[in-house]
Amino acid sequence: MKIINLKKMQSSADDACRLMKVLSNRDRMMLLCQISQGEMCVGELEECLDIHQPTLSQQLTVLRNEELVETRREGKQIYYSLSNHVALEVMNVLYKNYCSK
Repeated sequence: MKIINLKKMQSSADDACRLMKVLSNRDRMMLLCQISQGEMCVGELEECLDIHQPTLSQQLTVLRNEELVETRREGKQIYYSLSNHVALEVMNVLYKNYCSK
């Protein structure tokens, strides 16, 4: 039987709980699901997900603050992409089980 480092396990559990808390919001879940399929600008996200300002900005800010997405500016457009590999793996599992059916 492998002995687990308790402090490391607690820290990992805290990280997992923080990710699950972010994913527990429908708008953030939909944003991450869409962004996991490829980089998108704010206008595209607003149009395809029907999430409007200021909700869209608020939820994208949460995702940025949690370091799940990164941004790239091109002119006046801001593009979002998924930057956290764990979040991408979770979104792939969720997409396979809930979105592709």
